[in-house]
Amino acid sequence: MENVLAVILAGGKGSRLEPLTRDRAKPAVPFGGAYRIIDFVMSNCLNSGIRRILVMTQYKAFSMDRHLNLGWQPFFCRELGEHVDILPPQQRIDENWYQGTADAVYQNIYSLEKESPKYVVILAGDHIYKMNYQHMVDYHIKVGADLTIGALPVDVAAATQFGVMQVNAHDRIIGFEEKPKNPKTIPGKTDQCLASMGIYVFTANFLFEQLLKDANKKKSNHDFGKDIIPSVIDSHQVFAYPFVDENGKNQAYWRDVGTIDAFYEANRDLVAVEPLLNIYDQKWPLRTHQPNLPPPKFVFDDREKGDYERVGCAIDSLVCNGTIVSGARVQRSVVGRNVRINSYAQVTDSILFDRVNVGRHARIHRAIIDKDVVIPDGVEIGIDPVADRQRGFVISEGGVVVVGKSDWVGQSQQSNVKSEFSLGSE
Repeated sequence: MENVLAVILAGGKGSRLEPLTRDRAKPAVPFGGAYRIIDFVMSNCLNSGIRRILVMTQYKAFSMDRHLNLGWQPFFCRELGEHVDILPPQQRIDENWYQGTADAVYQNIYSLEKESPKYVVILAGDHIYKMNYQHMVDYHIKVGADLTIGALPVDVAAATQFGVMQVNAHDRIIGFEEKPKNPKTIPGKTDQCLASMGIYVFTANFLFEQLLKDANKKKSNHDFGKDIIPSVIDSHQVFAYPFVDENGKNQAYWRDVGTIDAFYEANRDLVAVEPLLNIYDQKWPLRTHQPNLPPPKFVFDDREKGDYERVGCAIDSLVCNGTIVSGARVQRSVVGRNVRINSYAQVTDSILFDRVNVGRHARIHRAIIDKDVVIPDGVEIGIDPVADRQRGFVISEGGVVVVGKSDWVGQSQQSNVKSEFSLGSE
């Protein structure tokens, strides 16, 4: 893998995830309490033995840049030729923003060539999965491919959002359509299509040649799926690589968390008794920036006093370091770091990002609460859709309420709910 360079495309706006992407890029959105979305592809690279990584950013990249510098730079030693470098748009070619995925790589072609790799692995920074890229690179070399594409069977209804491939008996790609209205199914499986995962292994010289050709085509979208792949499948060795999951489960796990509902369900997957995505697997560890925080704490049990509602507990939930559940109840939820949930509050089927403060008697149900949001005493979110819409909250098609950082929550936009734990037990 010393001859492999990974390029992570992490510049997407993530407009379908607003308001969570109002102030951050999609790959920088928190996930699973302690992580960010980009941590999954970064962990895959590190666990696969890839030690040279370029991360291409574009929109609202500050929080992601900071996260990568704090959490990922320590894993790489530049003296040994290892690095994770962040490449913002440099307008080296012209004054335009990136026009497509291929254009993003082309505008940074000098940085790629400077690394002198034999193979380039191109990855999306906004998917949740575990995969050993070394196996895919080995396959690429074994079959003598110019380009190898990670492939995953998906339902026909979902296939319209992917690049759909047709392959022969040897997995060579003989047909490719980007987001077709009527996708072609897998032979013998009328309900499934073979979809591109947006994971590519290129022989480096072949990649550079194709990027230069595409850059000179005026009518091109400068996109891998729309332009480059369809243009080479007939003339070059292009193969599909069946997705091999490193998750330790029988069922392969791969999620595109590009919508609020998809993001919500992927987080909720984690609180199952036996989740499909195993984040506790020491053989394939997930890494991230871990600030120095105390363990989570659960306080107050007033049942002996006859008060059966003031019990600090969390059931079927993930609760991260620094959080205090103070006489409140958390169920089937993912709770981030340094959160305060005060007495008699109820949090069910929800996702709370870092430093959320939930006031007394507040109720939160089927909601996503962004960082630093203060929920005043007694406020209900996710209970009455009419009231939530009047407050201006985003409500997804699946009924998930999203409270952004700057959303107006309750009594006062400057409401400051103090944590009762810091004040004592009254």
